[in-house]
Amino acid sequence: MRNSLLDRFRGAGGTPGSSGAGTFRADFTASLVVFLVAVPLCVGVAVASGVPAELGLITGIVGGLVTGFLPGSSLQVSGPAAGLTVLVYEAVEQYGVAALGVLVLVSGLLQLAMGAFGLGRWFRAISVAVVQGMLAGIGLVLIAGQLYALADAKAPTSGLDKIFGIPELIGDVAGSGDALKAVAVGVGTIAVLVLWPRFRKGAKVLPAPLAAVALATASTVIFDLPIARVEVKGLLDAIQPPGGGEFQALAEVGVIGTVLAFTLIASAESLFSAAAVDRLHDGPRTNYDKELMAQGAGNAVCGVLGALPMTAVIVRSAANVHAGAKTKASRVLHGVWLLIFAVLFPSALGIIPVATLAGVLVYSGWKLIPTKDLVPLWRTHRGEAIILIVTAGAIVITNMFEGVIIGLLMAVAKTAWETSHVHVEVSGREDGDDGDQPLHVRVRGHATFLRLPKLLDELEGLPREREVELDLTGLRHVDHACEMALATWTERHNAVVKRDTAVEERVPA
Repeated sequence: MRNSLLDRFRGAGGTPGSSGAGTFRADFTASLVVFLVAVPLCVGVAVASGVPAELGLITGIVGGLVTGFLPGSSLQVSGPAAGLTVLVYEAVEQYGVAALGVLVLVSGLLQLAMGAFGLGRWFRAISVAVVQGMLAGIGLVLIAGQLYALADAKAPTSGLDKIFGIPELIGDVAGSGDALKAVAVGVGTIAVLVLWPRFRKGAKVLPAPLAAVALATASTVIFDLPIARVEVKGLLDAIQPPGGGEFQALAEVGVIGTVLAFTLIASAESLFSAAAVDRLHDGPRTNYDKELMAQGAGNAVCGVLGALPMTAVIVRSAANVHAGAKTKASRVLHGVWLLIFAVLFPSALGIIPVATLAGVLVYSGWKLIPTKDLVPLWRTHRGEAIILIVTAGAIVITNMFEGVIIGLLMAVAKTAWETSHVHVEVSGREDGDDGDQPLHVRVRGHATFLRLPKLLDELEGLPREREVELDLTGLRHVDHACEMALATWTERHNAVVKRDTAVEERVPA
């Protein structure tokens, strides 16, 4: 029985030629590492999203036991992600926790449909600058919001209010001893996250997120610090399946927009994560359509349970690969460990300070911002850098969905501008040519409305006393707006030339 199970895992993404026992040992060890990384992230993302901490664990469990078992990508790990925290928080604030299950369920069904129709590979066509800008915008809003959680304060709802409220927050913290203690715990957590990987022996035994949370929690308990702790309800009590009333909300335009945002962002983040994970190992490559369906199945189950949406998470996935995972057994087992932890030790969550989870998410938000890539990108592809910056800024100023749409529109406009090269060739105006003969104007390339001002400027520079013969046979593409504008200009120009010629003939010498 055991060998049969191992063979199934190996056949779905194992390493050729590896022994069953050796593969299982590697996957078992990797699953424990991923479990230790996942616990603080699952809880932290849930708290930052404004939902019970247990819902984050439920999403992590589903990511392991459901999505982890399905085909697609063999080594990437799914669960609640910081990239959706801002959007989930906004949805919960606007529609309530009860409606979250419907949003996630419908998003999962859409992902299943897109995967079934073979749309998974098309997500690779999304501009990398838009994706990086999306993650940067998420990171900025996440950091701004979690700065309030560091001080046990309530954050404003909009991204701009969070940023503009930081000076007032600093003043409030400076005047409160309890807030200063909470900030010290959060800052200490960030310091451990930054410094822990440098201690290679310790990092091999204990992942940085777990070490940071463990040290901060121990300090809070030992010194009996008066700071907020995670509220615990119990796994079964946290599950809130959506009812019939929540499905009625799908008639609202805002709800539909939120569902589309969930679907787009979760799918893009998962498939880009899959591409990144494929570069980390030599095993089977990701089948994007199957992976999209696996993510959809996981989100559908999360929706039925009223839990958080899931994506493939690069932090957990990279930890899985670096820990030596060979097959999908490691991510399934990590879901088993999460389930055991949530059932047997739920009270352990109640001693974790909220400030330390905020520190974990501030660090995660910073990692979402491509600080190292921005300057080289500006030097080599300035247009892409502008798209990245505008997308991030739009997300901060407006919201997730509108910011991504703005970024996508800019990427499309940039591509259209760069591909719509057009050249104007004029013959017949050389010295010695008969001035009564019309100029022959040949337009080559791609004539779109984006290049129309340039075209008209060149045509306006032609001699006003000569008629024009416009030749568009050299165009590979011409849109309707450009074609009509060129025809109208030619007709008007030639009419003016004929009128002026007629006037000159009537005037006596």
